[in-house]
Amino acid sequence: MVNKEIKIDVTDKTCPGPLVEVRKTLNKASPGDIVVVTGKHSVSKKEIPMVAEGMGLEVIDTIEKDGKWKIKIQR
Repeated sequence: MVNKEIKIDVTDKTCPGPLVEVRKTLNKASPGDIVVVTGKHSVSKKEIPMVAEGMGLEVIDTIEKDGKWKIKIQR
């Protein structure tokens, strides 16, 4: 089975939009898939990893550059 990388861009969204979209995507993703979320809303940058960990998922990486962030989560 090949794991996929699913990309979500929530750059133009504010709370609760990014979190809602990430939850829906994580629930649809298959085990092993990597969900990559890109955005700039500072509250979402903190909330998304907390929710993912609360779902028992692994936050692989969080990178921030020039006011944008990218979070990688493994389903």
